[in-house]
Amino acid sequence: MSHSLDVRVLGPVRLMIDGAPVAVGGPKPRALLAALTVNRRRAVSSQALADIVWNEDPPDSYQASLQVFVSNIRKTLRNSGLDPATVLRTESAGYRLEIPDTGCDLGRFDAARRAGAEAVTAGDHRGASELFGTALAEWSGKALDDLSGLHFAESFATAMDEERLLVASARIDAEIACGRASSVVGELVSMTGEHPLREPLWVQLITALYLSGRQADALEACRRVRAVLADELGIDPGPALAELEQRVLRQEPLNTVDLAKVERLAQAMTETVTETPRSARSGRLRLPDGRAVPIPKGGLKIGRMTDNDLVLDDPKVSRYHAHILPSRAGLLIKDLHSANGIYINEEPIDSGSVLADGDAVRIGATILRFEGSSDAPPTAALTPVAT
Repeated sequence: MSHSLDVRVLGPVRLMIDGAPVAVGGPKPRALLAALTVNRRRAVSSQALADIVWNEDPPDSYQASLQVFVSNIRKTLRNSGLDPATVLRTESAGYRLEIPDTGCDLGRFDAARRAGAEAVTAGDHRGASELFGTALAEWSGKALDDLSGLHFAESFATAMDEERLLVASARIDAEIACGRASSVVGELVSMTGEHPLREPLWVQLITALYLSGRQADALEACRRVRAVLADELGIDPGPALAELEQRVLRQEPLNTVDLAKVERLAQAMTETVTETPRSARSGRLRLPDGRAVPIPKGGLKIGRMTDNDLVLDDPKVSRYHAHILPSRAGLLIKDLHSANGIYINEEPIDSGSVLADGDAVRIGATILRFEGSSDAPPTAALTPVAT
């Protein structure tokens, strides 16, 4: 009798055999299993696994500990009737998990997402909606939810949250294209509340309301997004939303497929919607001791916990305090619901602000000077640094 193996990482880490969960162990063996699942069918070196499992600070004896974790997972597989040698293989420099994409939720999510995108290209919006829904059904919570605090887990979760949001948005596009706009209004209200600076979600909400015969509500949503962008970033809506607002005002018919294409060309899930004059496209933070911290292309997280990109050893700084990330308006600094807030040139910001060259950013008791450039090339990745 053959047994089915299924590893879950889009939520808490779980090892399922024949549909039933089996024990893997504590956080370290679960982190090992997660890393091998994310890199399935590829060898991962023991050093790389140790950095993941021990949060980039492995002990000298990590080899022996990894062998114990692997041995215990193999024992679990053997006791469940599987051949552990064919599933969890030893490579010359590390280990490899030999499972198909169908053997983990991450693989099934990716496959359904790709199939949904192909259905959209073929004009099959009903099929696309079903496939995107299948992809989203693979999730059971935040990715690697039980490994919070590990740099590997946080980075993976952040990336996968973005993928999940993109698929949810694509499913909504497909639903609207199928004439089911009213069915997605509630979901879009929640999504715009959670991601108020993502204009494509507002485009979808306004479109769904208008196509549901709710012109007044659509115009109210236009007013709300204008207020959010003005209050948070001091900018106006971009061309796609401005065009949509005019069509709603004139009560014109909407071609939802064309609207979706226009917005996708505007880089669908970026945080903001317009360029501002002489905005900084890249830059660095100057620390009080004179060191310069470049802001990587993927953004910079600031806080007291050691898995931030910039670690500030300051009791007034929250564990995860601020995030600087690229946007179409320039480099945007966001407050991650910190206890003591962020001050730009000694003025508090509400939740986000576009940085300008020379800005003094105060986080806790630390003042960081932003040095921006409008045309500098992307900076290299940053290793954590403490002050």
